Amino acid sequence: MIRALAAAVLLAVMAPQPGGAARVVSLNLCADDYLLLLAPGQAVAVSVLAADPALSVVAAAARRVAAVRADAEAVLALHPDLVLAGPYGAQTTLALLERRGMRVERLGLPQDFPAIAAETRRVAALLGEAARGEALLADMRARLDAVTQRRPQRVVFLEARGYVAGPDSLAGAVLRAAGFRPAGPAGQPGLETLAAHPPDLLVTATAPDYPAMATDLLRHPALAGIPRREVAPALLVCGGPWTAQAVTVLAR
Repeated sequence: MIRALAAAVLLAVMAPQPGGAARVVSLNLCADDYLLLLAPGQAVAVSVLAADPALSVVAAAARRVAAVRADAEAVLALHPDLVLAGPYGAQTTLALLERRGMRVERLGLPQDFPAIAAETRRVAALLGEAARGEALLADMRARLDAVTQRRPQRVVFLEARGYVAGPDSLAGAVLRAAGFRPAGPAGQPGLETLAAHPPDLLVTATAPDYPAMATDLLRHPALAGIPRREVAPALLVCGGPWTAQAVTVLAR
C-alpha cells in the first residue's frame, strides 16, 4: 500500500502538466534553449549544437541530455510524444515524422521582445509549463525595465562578413531596448564607409574561441578607433527571454 502510494506520488510529480508532453525531442538550437529552460525533465534529446556554449544558452544542461541529429530513424527510435523544430532546415525529416503520425511543432523566430513574449507563452503551453514561461518573462521584463534611458547614440551592430543588422532585426530590437539608435539600414556598407562615417559605437557578437575569416573584418585596424561593445553570440542566435541579457550588457 505504501509502495503503491509512493509510486503514484512519484508519477504525479514526474508527469507533465496538462497540455504537455512526457518525452520531447528538439532538432533545432532555438528549440533546445526553450525546452531545457522550460521543461528539462521532459527532454529526451536535443540538437548537436545545444552543448556548444558559443551558440547555446543551455550548454551546461545540454551536456546531460542525449544529442540527436535531424534523422528520422534516430528520432523515431527515441519514441517522443513531441518533436520541436525550427521553421527552416530538416524539412524532409520533419515531413517523414509527420507521415508516421508524430506530433511536430515548428517554433518561430521572434525579432522583438513582444514577439518573444508571445512565442515563450506558446512554447510553454505546448510543454505544459505556463508558470515557468511566466517566470522567464518576468525576469526578461525586469531586465528591460532596469535600463536607464540615455542620450541616443548612433550604433552599428556589425556582423560577420561586414553585414550591418537592420533596425527591424533582433539585434535592432536589442539596441533600442538598451537606449541606442541603430544607424542606417541593413546591408554591407563596406569598411571604407564605416571608417569614413564612424558610428558612436560598434557592437559585435563574436566567439573568440572560434576565429573565422568571416569575422576578420570586425578586427580590422581601420575600425580600431571606434568604441566597441561585445555581446555573447548565444544571446542573439535565437530570440528568447535570455535575449534581455544582451540588453543588460549593452546598457552598462
